[in-house]
Amino acid sequence: MNIGFYFCIILVPCFAIMGLLFAILKEKSAKFVSGFNALSKEEQSMYDKAYIAKDMRNSCFLWATIMLIGSLLSYFLTSYFAIAAYIIWGILFFKDVHMDAKKAFEKYLIKKSV
Repeated sequence: MNIGFYFCIILVPCFAIMGLLFAILKEKSAKFVSGFNALSKEEQSMYDKAYIAKDMRNSCFLWATIMLIGSLLSYFLTSYFAIAAYIIWGILFFKDVHMDAKKAFEKYLIKKSV
């Protein structure tokens, strides 16, 4: 039994479904992003919700692809590829984690033109 394959393949549909939800709901799905829904309505209006949704959609699809590749390689070659997939996913996931919501969403601020 290849446990690495199962650990990776179980996340593929989860990440793919999340990516589809962000793709279908577009800017309405920004409220599902952790920390964004904690901001007040006035603060939320300062951010580009469509860009947040697009960025999360792309991240979810990238994570699903990484886990799919990791599961296939661990199934056909060695289960160590599952460990590599989790390490790569962890690096990509935690580079976008911030303790401060304002810092997390600063790249999504709507630029005001003068």
